[in-house]
Amino acid sequence: MNATIVDNRSALPAPGSYVRAPGCGNGRYRGGMVAETTRPTALITGASRGLGAAIARELAATHHLLLGARTPEALAGITAELSGITAGRSVNGGDLLESDVDHSEGGVGRSGSATNRFVGSGDRSGLGAERSRFEGGGDLSGCGELPGFTPWPVELTDYEAVAAACAPIERLDVLVHNAGVADLGTIAESSVAQWRNTLEANVIAVSELTRLLLPALRAAKGHVVLINSGAGLRANPGWGVYAASKFALRAFGDALRLEEPELRVTSIHPGRIDTDMQRAIVAGEGHDYHPEQFLTAPTVARTVRTAIETPRDAHPTEIVLRPIARDAV
Repeated sequence: MNATIVDNRSALPAPGSYVRAPGCGNGRYRGGMVAETTRPTALITGASRGLGAAIARELAATHHLLLGARTPEALAGITAELSGITAGRSVNGGDLLESDVDHSEGGVGRSGSATNRFVGSGDRSGLGAERSRFEGGGDLSGCGELPGFTPWPVELTDYEAVAAACAPIERLDVLVHNAGVADLGTIAESSVAQWRNTLEANVIAVSELTRLLLPALRAAKGHVVLINSGAGLRANPGWGVYAASKFALRAFGDALRLEEPELRVTSIHPGRIDTDMQRAIVAGEGHDYHPEQFLTAPTVARTVRTAIETPRDAHPTEIVLRPIARDAV
């Protein structure tokens, strides 16, 4: 049986500028705008949980973040965490006057005739409705502005919506492509639909978002980080569809690096990471889960930050991470 694993790992205001936040439902902002920032800006797709959330935590101290996910509700947990709502205060600036956070369980599991579909990875706490009010701000419902970051909910394969969300962005320092899907199964079992869905999510959506943001990236001489996989270097039985998409993603990064010499483009190839997504994969393989055998999300997130902070006289083109069993460390 095949298993489809969905990882929501699915622009930014220029320093000193204001920009409208896209697709934010009932959210109200000061003057309808996102707060002013002088920090470099970083867009992270799939930031709601797992590795994407870990990358957001790692960059929160140094960047204004634009947090990507499919819906505002999916981002409630990470925005609550980063803003310090659960601690009764904001960690990135602004005094929290009141909050009411529903820490409901998130995630969906459903089975079809040919596939099992699992949603996301990482911590699922705090994924319910969020409502908060900051001094000088006003009511921030659902996906309103929060200090140091802005929710950026958009379905990355809805290309009209993506274009509209990218239109206000004039400058972008960092783009982290973390969102993707893993569709597992043998070549003999894999349908045309599975091939199309995987290639669209892992390659076409990445290409289109990058294309739309190229003017903003060029303006900042920015950095594109592609979260690839060990499967982008080696294909294994049962991983053919996924590996094909990751090989294509690696080729995309190589071509972009040559075509846009003022940008830095880094492909990161981690081995297996201890996340809810990995638990679903291992369960689909019929194996016992041993988290100590895998990389941790914070370790990979720190590698992303290291690549971004590499001095400009060096170009980290490709980084390969392999886990060391933690009982051996």
